[in-house]
Amino acid sequence: MASSVDLYTKRVHNGVMVTGNATAAERVTILEVCPRDGLQNEKISLSVDDKITLINRLSASGVRRIEAVSFVNPKAVPQMAGADEVMAGITRYPGVSYSGLVLNRRGNERALSNGVDEVNVVVPSTDGMSMANQNIDVAGMLEAAKAMIAEAKAAGIPVSGTAAVAFGCPFDGEVSIDQVRAVVRVFAEAGVDEIAIADTIGVGVPQQVRALTAMVRQEAPDAVVRFHLHNTRNTGYANAAAALEAGVRVLDAAAGGFGGCPFSPSATGNIGTEDLDYLVTRSGYATGIDRDAIVEAATWVSGLLERQPPAMVGRAGAFPPAARNHTSTKGAA
Repeated sequence: MASSVDLYTKRVHNGVMVTGNATAAERVTILEVCPRDGLQNEKISLSVDDKITLINRLSASGVRRIEAVSFVNPKAVPQMAGADEVMAGITRYPGVSYSGLVLNRRGNERALSNGVDEVNVVVPSTDGMSMANQNIDVAGMLEAAKAMIAEAKAAGIPVSGTAAVAFGCPFDGEVSIDQVRAVVRVFAEAGVDEIAIADTIGVGVPQQVRALTAMVRQEAPDAVVRFHLHNTRNTGYANAAAALEAGVRVLDAAAGGFGGCPFSPSATGNIGTEDLDYLVTRSGYATGIDRDAIVEAATWVSGLLERQPPAMVGRAGAFPPAARNHTSTKGAA
């Protein structure tokens, strides 16, 4: 198997991770999270074979980073069962980096033993969320995170540190920037390659994106900045645009816009990969993604999940159309 360095080649320019030969101003990397965050809150659990097919379809679409699995206890999150089998069964596309999300030391051990190309260590920014999600307070979780990051780095695996519920918490309410700073500071001291700021329940607004970006760059100038955004209250794409304007060049999204947080019932999920790709490319950046392939993958998985994708581009279509329709629009608003 190729090393993580081969599959996750990076260079950092002004705090921005860039893939390939594109410059920081040209390239935006979309980290595809449908196989993990897109599925974890769905009522229907996919089989291992279906998860493998989904990941392979996404790999073929041109995305270069995929959060393929979460190494959590399947009793807690049944949708994430079979992570080891999924990692063993996927086709490793050249140039694609496959990551695993971890919440504890045991999950980290599984991730490293299953040949992930990246590890994503998640630490909530509040005690309320940390206790509910990981049964440990933030201080205890940060101590565990230090060990997990050290283990991954010793294995030569790139590490992302994600500060969850950074915009607001379903248990503790408002989250101060200093609460997020405390998590980011530990990540920086531990030497993570990338720091992700997560709007776990979709309550954030652009002003927060700008403030959090500035804080991360102050605390961790050598780390890549990434945002994980949800569209729960219809602000996800505004937040993505704010991140782009702030110079962030790595954003998470899920094909079809599936997913969501178990603590936000009836809420919409992640920002959709096809919708984000439309926003990004119409704004003058390149992603390298075949948007039609993403829409096709989202349509396919929607049949398995028995619900329509929340993302809009698959229904509305791209603009301008590939073949312009000259049918009269007389009377259109």
